[in-house]
Amino acid sequence: MTFSLIGRCAKTGALGAAVATSSIAVGSRVPFCVPGIGAVLTQHRTDPRLGPRGIALLRSGCTAAETVAALAASTPHHRWRQLAAIDAAGRTAHFHGAAVKPFHNDAHGKDVVAIGNILANDLVPRAMADAFLAAPDEPLAERLLRGLEAGEAAGGEHGEVRSAVLIVVEQEVFPLVDLRVDWADAPIPALRALWDRYRPEMREYVVRATDPEAAKPVT
Repeated sequence: MTFSLIGRCAKTGALGAAVATSSIAVGSRVPFCVPGIGAVLTQHRTDPRLGPRGIALLRSGCTAAETVAALAASTPHHRWRQLAAIDAAGRTAHFHGAAVKPFHNDAHGKDVVAIGNILANDLVPRAMADAFLAAPDEPLAERLLRGLEAGEAAGGEHGEVRSAVLIVVEQEVFPLVDLRVDWADAPIPALRALWDRYRPEMREYVVRATDPEAAKPVT
């Protein structure tokens, strides 16, 4: 029971993901994002090993489509896996294994792909991608979160959402944004509250790491 999207900012090259699910700690298992390389989602009967493997394929020069095809071909349990990838050029791809439970679906757009399984209806991924595409001037994290919110508004998953994650990588080896809500009654609204609190300070944490002399004093 998971709905998610990965996207790219054409202006900055930033990459990121937003995911929600019925189980705890989704941020540790489903999204994998590396600056300048790409992002991978691995879900349904999730195999987190496929995330780093997908990133390695992208790093080697594979496109998103080549990466997803290689991941599906290389896992003996591919029928249980649902995958998506985006490469540094913004190309996207997905895979639904034969045993992925309905409703499941996908939606692609410029610099975005949304997927989901055990959904309330098969329109959820399209709602997510459309919300992402409707806000091209917003920061990538905001666009991804709007996509997640739109997915929930369109019906979300067939069950209770319990955890959510929002992650964005840009230039540094550490994430620009990495916000997580685990085992909450309303994790997506809670994630919105975290992002609204973090957004004004986001760049300051990069300054503290890269140019501490220019950082604002701590009060």
